[in-house]
Amino acid sequence: MLIAITLRKFESVIRFDNIKIKTMASTSTYLNFPRNTEEAFNFYKSVFGGEFFGTPMRFGDIPPMEGMPPIAEEDKNLIMHIELAIVGGHMLMGTDAPESFGFTVNFGNNVHINLQPDTREETKRLFDALSDGGKATMELQDMFWGDYYGSCTDKLGVNWMFNCAEKK
Repeated sequence: MLIAITLRKFESVIRFDNIKIKTMASTSTYLNFPRNTEEAFNFYKSVFGGEFFGTPMRFGDIPPMEGMPPIAEEDKNLIMHIELAIVGGHMLMGTDAPESFGFTVNFGNNVHINLQPDTREETKRLFDALSDGGKATMELQDMFWGDYYGSCTDKLGVNWMFNCAEKK
């Protein structure tokens, strides 16, 4: 017996005799704001309707990590990640990028194309190709939320993020 379940923009296939999950790669738009992501996404929610996908993650939710300074009290309530489905199921995602974290948000560096490939191999291939001649801003690595993540700016100045759910 086969049951097909569609969640978000991912396609999952579950078989009763053995569990098999198939994901479908997707692309979304990722917006950075200096300290007003929550305000911006509440505005977008009022325009597009719907609900946020899951609970917005805040910087205060990040577990302490070796070698990383603690999050300042005034930054703990800022948005680390938020998602809202807009027209045609396209996901609009965002984060606060405050100066206290070393960011300077300007028009042009506040938008990323977020790729969510199916496999680590495809993620690495795309990351290597797009960062060639550009700049890796965060090397691909396993993150505390469980995914394989990295970011780069390509040789043309376009910002890219990579987030792959496939486990090692």
